[in-house]
Amino acid sequence: MKLLILDRDGTINVPRDDFITTPEEWVPLHGAMEAIARLNHAGWKVVIATNQPAIGRGLLEMAALNAIHNRMNHTLAEVGARIEAVFICPHTPEDACRCRKPGPGLLEQIGQRFGVPLSQVPMAGDSVWDMDAAVAAGCQPHLLLTGNSEAYRHWGVPAHLPTGTQVHVDLAAFAQVLLGDT
Repeated sequence: MKLLILDRDGTINVPRDDFITTPEEWVPLHGAMEAIARLNHAGWKVVIATNQPAIGRGLLEMAALNAIHNRMNHTLAEVGARIEAVFICPHTPEDACRCRKPGPGLLEQIGQRFGVPLSQVPMAGDSVWDMDAAVAAGCQPHLLLTGNSEAYRHWGVPAHLPTGTQVHVDLAAFAQVLLGDT
């Protein structure tokens, strides 16, 4: 099985300074839905691992998060794409849980659910925390220069990225590499 783990905010959708709390606030990044469709059509199963501390802070109910993900899934379906599952960490940083990225817990849950050794699974996200989680879980780390890391396009990529991290302009560029279109 070809399994791929993606972060959500800043990786496939436009991030906000606060939290996405309504379906209308969820806006896909340019080309991200089509990149997922291309990956799906090449046999990749795509799973999302996302921190959602707004739940733990009482700013977002599960019903609202489900509505946001329904919008995401509908938008993906419009271009012939799909997400296999969404794994969330509802905790705040103060909770110090294992499932909150940069911890490896969400990624480990995904590996267990799909029965795939994480060493064979690429993980792409827009933050150093995503890369730290990928390395801690044994995944292949891929930093996208979108969302939290968009500024690195101008400043240069930081030297403190985990060893082995590959850097891509965006999800479409990452998909090209996975599909051998480079």
